[in-house]
Amino acid sequence: MNYRTILFASLFGMLALNPESVSMLSAAEKNAREPGPTDGDAPKDFTTTKSGLKYRILRKSDGEKPLRNDKVFVNYKGWLDDGEEFDSSYKKGRTIDFKVNQVIPGWTEGMQLIGVGGMIELEIPSKIGYGKDGFPGAVPPDATLHFIVELVELKRGPKPVEPGKADADAPEEFTTTKSGLKYRIRRNSDGKKPSATSVVSAHYKGWLDDGSVFDASYDRGEVLTMPLNRLIRGWAEGMQLIGKGGMIEMEVPPEIGYGKDGFPPVIPPNATLHFLVELIDVK
Repeated sequence: MNYRTILFASLFGMLALNPESVSMLSAAEKNAREPGPTDGDAPKDFTTTKSGLKYRILRKSDGEKPLRNDKVFVNYKGWLDDGEEFDSSYKKGRTIDFKVNQVIPGWTEGMQLIGVGGMIELEIPSKIGYGKDGFPGAVPPDATLHFIVELVELKRGPKPVEPGKADADAPEEFTTTKSGLKYRIRRNSDGKKPSATSVVSAHYKGWLDDGSVFDASYDRGEVLTMPLNRLIRGWAEGMQLIGKGGMIEMEVPPEIGYGKDGFPPVIPPNATLHFLVELIDVK
């Protein structure tokens, strides 16, 4: 991937199902070739969430439910509206494991609705699936995805953290640079400032004009470390404005963000991006 045009592709997790990410069964996992039994009173109707995700619980469980930072082990099968199956862990005879916050949004949301031992059916619209581009060779553009998923096991991840404190006298107004970047320093620091080629470690939150958060290291409890010259231009410019220990809020126009194409399905075309960033370290 080209990190000059992709900010946090590995963290957005655009791919729900990657055959290379499957793991062999652990002692706690079953060598399932077919989905397990469903509850006799499982609902026939789907519930629809605010995001457009449709789901129904096929097998209830009192087991622990995953959080966004957790790693889950699942068995699943996925098919399209015409019934064509495009992937199945059952046929492979092995589970897939992934972090809940590193898959398509429909899966991230759906996996948090069931406990270990439970089974769920998902109907994922394209806007929280693979979007207009689909997944070549398997999922066509603008496809609605259908899944049956059994949650076999989970491993707890780091706990979420909260952003640090801002300066009491932090400016309310934004300053605009020649590139169009708008910023305000939320916490001053005399620490080392990055250069264009520095490797930075940062905590951050990113949201769109409508307030919807598309990514946040705070939620994962994990700092991001990345070469500054491999991030979108708005980030590369903004991070050089603060020192280690500082905090900045940025408004990144599409020209120095993801541009006219966006980053489906999370970042729409021509989107203005908003970030709160704390610079943890500079190398």
